[in-house]
Amino acid sequence: MNGGVSIHVVDVASGQVAEGMAVRVRRLGGDWLCQGRIGGNGLLDGLPECAASFGPGVYEVELEVAAFYRELGQALPPVPFLDVLVYRFGLDDPRQHYHLPFKLTAWGVSCFRGGA
Repeated sequence: MNGGVSIHVVDVASGQVAEGMAVRVRRLGGDWLCQGRIGGNGLLDGLPECAASFGPGVYEVELEVAAFYRELGQALPPVPFLDVLVYRFGLDDPRQHYHLPFKLTAWGVSCFRGGA
């Protein structure tokens, strides 16, 4: 895989991909570059189509965590621990591939740079 950004989200509590979770990506301070939902393969649908939009810079990913778990029927407090998760990352060399594998529950998250 050459260049670009990919986002993969897994609900580690169930061991399943977070299919249907709403996700948005934007350059810091800019408009949304991509937005969509996590597909059955765990990847953000439509992200490859906006790959040309990614140059060097700082970006933010927003994951609608609380809405996702509420749609699954999980009871969350009125003020959830993770509501909209904002993850900021830097992209130095757009010729490399930046893979963001999010592992989460309604109570925690882990992410690292994969695909180097």
